Amino acid sequence: MKRLFLPLALVALAGCVSFGSEPPPFLMTLTPDAQVESGTSRSAATGQAITIVRPEVPQKLTTNRLPVQTADTTIAFLADAIWVATPNQLFRSLLSEVFSARTGRVVLDPATYTEDPGTIVRGQLHEFGLDARTHEAVILYDATITTEAGVRTRRFEAREPVGVEDARNVSEALNRAANRIAVEFSDWLAS
Repeated sequence: MKRLFLPLALVALAGCVSFGSEPPPFLMTLTPDAQVESGTSRSAATGQAITIVRPEVPQKLTTNRLPVQTADTTIAFLADAIWVATPNQLFRSLLSEVFSARTGRVVLDPATYTEDPGTIVRGQLHEFGLDARTHEAVILYDATITTEAGVRTRRFEAREPVGVEDARNVSEALNRAANRIAVEFSDWLAS
């Protein structure tokens, strides 16, 4: 009887196991328009490197889902729109790559720098999603540079129109907006 009970219990348990919903048709990412060429070698004197820290984000951006501002006080998430990483991780990587490619400067990942991070860039990524009221992809980022000389800040905002509000079109609009901010950010940081 005991031998029969175990297999029946496993069959009954298997019927209760859920493996989740269907995966989305694709995952979204950001792609930098300017990239460092393979084989490029760079060096920086003490204090000359740049470290771009992952931006702080509000709760709506601590997920891999894409937020949609539906009204002044309501947020939804776009169906089937899943990032490969959180928006602030993707945005930091894009800023770093574009800045390094455009300026030739050494950019350190905060997870790998040791004793000399050089100039540190911190920030807050306030918006990174779709505004359904205006049918625009919106990115709003405040950057802060801390050096021995002091602190500088600047707000960056980019909006891109979205015709069809689906994952592919919104992510492409956000990618264009992020690259536009990365160029402005690079010019500001290099000045």
